[in-house]
Amino acid sequence: MKRLHRMIIGAYWGPLLVTFLIVLFLFSMQWLWKWVDDLMGKGLPWDVLARLIAYATSAFVPAVLPLAVLLSSIMTMGGLGERSELTPMRSAGLGLFRILSPLFLFVLGLTAFSFYFSNNVLPVANLKFQSLLWDVTRTKPALNLRPGVFEGDLDGFTIRIGGKNTHTGELRDVLIYDHRRPFQANRTVLRAEKGTMGRSTDNRFLVLVLENGRIYDEQGEGPVRSGGGSPMLRGRFKREEIHVDLSGMGLKRTDEELFKDHYKMLTLGQLAYAEDSLKTRLKARMQEQEARIRQGLAVMRETGIGPARGGHGPKVWEALGRKEAGISVYAIAMDKARSSINELERMAEERSDRTAQIAKFQVEWHRKLMLAFACVVFFFIGAPLGAIVRKGGMGLPAVIAILFFLVFHILSYSTEQMVKAGALPAWPGMWVSTLVLLPIGIFITWKAATDSPLFDRDAYDRVWNRLRAPAHPRHAHPSALQ
Repeated sequence: MKRLHRMIIGAYWGPLLVTFLIVLFLFSMQWLWKWVDDLMGKGLPWDVLARLIAYATSAFVPAVLPLAVLLSSIMTMGGLGERSELTPMRSAGLGLFRILSPLFLFVLGLTAFSFYFSNNVLPVANLKFQSLLWDVTRTKPALNLRPGVFEGDLDGFTIRIGGKNTHTGELRDVLIYDHRRPFQANRTVLRAEKGTMGRSTDNRFLVLVLENGRIYDEQGEGPVRSGGGSPMLRGRFKREEIHVDLSGMGLKRTDEELFKDHYKMLTLGQLAYAEDSLKTRLKARMQEQEARIRQGLAVMRETGIGPARGGHGPKVWEALGRKEAGISVYAIAMDKARSSINELERMAEERSDRTAQIAKFQVEWHRKLMLAFACVVFFFIGAPLGAIVRKGGMGLPAVIAILFFLVFHILSYSTEQMVKAGALPAWPGMWVSTLVLLPIGIFITWKAATDSPLFDRDAYDRVWNRLRAPAHPRHAHPSALQ
């Protein structure tokens, strides 16, 4: 029996690994296509890009595992059925659950791995990914001078070249606007027939060496006026060096501690603690707001307008009612009503934002458990379905797996958005997709265990005929015209 178990597991882990890597690659390419515009043209080192892609890919592991389990289960059991290996097992008295027991234990191990990865590894990977992505997206593009195009990525300079020798790197017809000083605009202009561009020995400065040029410098203080009126300084030079600071061009790393409180960087215990803290703050804030609203709407309070405790209230109201008092009670009431309405709108918006923030922590808490449990659900859909279909390979099993995964993904995404919007609680909102597929898995498993025909059209026709028989009773002597 152990040899049989090793044979089944050996036939299972190969398709599992292949499908997992393929789907993970597709998800990674989808992410890369989304962020390619922010990554290209910045001169990033290859190790930075490799780490960024690796961190991004790790975020898809818990979501890819259920699909890999589903597809590999259908392929493995379908391949055993297609090669007529299930028939002798069933003839030897082995039930379906006995045959699936080694695979089930293997999938339980994958479920534990998925939960451990989501709870322990993924928060660290998300922390490093978000901090690195933040720095990369805010890195200025690498300087790439193109003929006829003004490049303003260098701090304090705008450069335009007329041509460039790709072999020697020599620049021709160089035009530079120097606006390093405040309100400088385009007062200082340099133009040279040719020049070269390089870096200093410490790579901190860009060195521009210009030859045979002119300089135009408009003298004066303050902003440039359209009317002119300032003296102009003109000069020639044979050779001029300009040092441009490149400190703002490189990749600057941000402290990762600034991102550690995000809900994607927390474990289950940290998420529960953060959620409890946010609920406590929300409750205290609601009590504070309610007290302020009551104070604002209270008519009988100790002010110069309302009645006081000393019994002078009626006199004050009588004074307010006289024309010589010059105070309109109606205007005061309208002002208070408007301010109260505005305050209530701000309170509702603040409560909605705080509730949505709490919902994000709840969603992430349930997601870690839901995706791990989805591996078991998809196994009990894929393995029995493969035993019924008896078709291996990447054809029909892939189509069936994609259909089930689309249902799971659409339900998961829709209910997650509803939970974040407050339309559904986190439980059972985040579990709707698995709870919908769980009865399907139980039904397919029961069909496969009892050798019931699932895709036999004649069997469904016989059931339909039995159901419609009472509505169409048979005649003892049917008409000869029939």
